[in-house]
Amino acid sequence: MPSRTPHRFRRTAALLTAAAACLALAGCSSSESSSATPATPSASSGRGGAASGPGGTAGSAGSARPSRTGEADRPGPVHVSIPSIGVRSTLMELGLNADGTVEVPPAEKGVTAGWYTGGSLPGTPGPAVLIGHNDTRFGRAVFHDLKDIREGAEVLVRDGAGTTLRFTVTGKETVSKKAFPTRRVYGPTKGSTLRLITCDGEFDAEGHPVDNLIVYGALA
Repeated sequence: MPSRTPHRFRRTAALLTAAAACLALAGCSSSESSSATPATPSASSGRGGAASGPGGTAGSAGSARPSRTGEADRPGPVHVSIPSIGVRSTLMELGLNADGTVEVPPAEKGVTAGWYTGGSLPGTPGPAVLIGHNDTRFGRAVFHDLKDIREGAEVLVRDGAGTTLRFTVTGKETVSKKAFPTRRVYGPTKGSTLRLITCDGEFDAEGHPVDNLIVYGALA
């Protein structure tokens, strides 16, 4: 009888495959269109304009969330706050678009961050991924000041049952979207970890931010 791959590693392999597909289709737009723009596993923002994003909404992402051992009865995260930079936001659920790319919050909800349901639940082993815009055509967005966060800063994530988890920032980096560190961001971790992702850097000729800002955290 063939051996069965442990559920955690099947999930990790699927997550990394999805992330890699997103990277291959990376794109941020400086103007909105009626069709969904393929997105990286990061928030996309355009200079002085709208952020690119999926045509779907957070409500459709919940049904795409896989069933996981030990997590069936755990509520998902509903709120994030970062006192040191003044961030307070509810969390919408983000899944995958029809083309396999990761959803980002719609531009009109730029002040709201999202939790990628294909990642881990905050408080369980593995990386929980929160995605937010830097700017949209509506102005400053939820993660506009994420670049100012410092190592040791506190990130508070509250779940639907009212339990607040405290994460501590362990580092941050700005990376080119062409060299996104997929395994470092989405790969398995022994403890409960957190990743906050937004766009960063200069803009290309089409108004696409060329970098991502990634903030790493661990459960305190």
